Amino acid sequence: MKPEEIGKAYNQITHIWDSKRFDMNNGITQHKKAISFVKNRGNALDIGCGCTGRFIQLLINEGFIPTGLDVSDKMLNIAQKKHPNVQFIQADICQYKFSKKYDFITAWDSIWHIPLSEQKNVLYKIIEGLNVGGVFIFSFGGTSKEGSHTDNFMGPEVYYSSLGLNGFIKLFIELGCIIRHLEFDQYPEVHTYLVVEKI
Repeated sequence: MKPEEIGKAYNQITHIWDSKRFDMNNGITQHKKAISFVKNRGNALDIGCGCTGRFIQLLINEGFIPTGLDVSDKMLNIAQKKHPNVQFIQADICQYKFSKKYDFITAWDSIWHIPLSEQKNVLYKIIEGLNVGGVFIFSFGGTSKEGSHTDNFMGPEVYYSSLGLNGFIKLFIELGCIIRHLEFDQYPEVHTYLVVEKI
């Protein structure tokens, strides 16, 4: 599936996140851990920011100037109403060109939707988009091998891809990053997150 198709799928299910039933603490502890490694608190980017605004608000509270990026226009419309003074950008991260450098970038439950063939290119771009000492947190499927699949668990069919646990670790080592934290945070499920620092 192309990212624009993912955007259309998410346009159909904004209600899942834009309701009182959604756990607004989802991912917050993990982000606080990642932020603890950050030396400078300037610009921050939330890739696949969605509509809850929970990471945007956390970044504001922690002294960052956040920008939200998402491929779903309906998600962004909701997010903008919650944070009218924050810049939100509708874009496909595979095609998006960074206009500035960031001290913190998050891609929580988002870039696992991009084509497997684009995973490395997008991660190169993200690390290039960090300032030295900048920190990146992202979640992924911590599978033993790289691969992709689709499912319709949330309603519309959605695509997922992963380089696999060792694939991601190897890539970040090659990019000269320090791996600050790795956790299977929903074990025994394969939901995993990595915190890396650009050196």
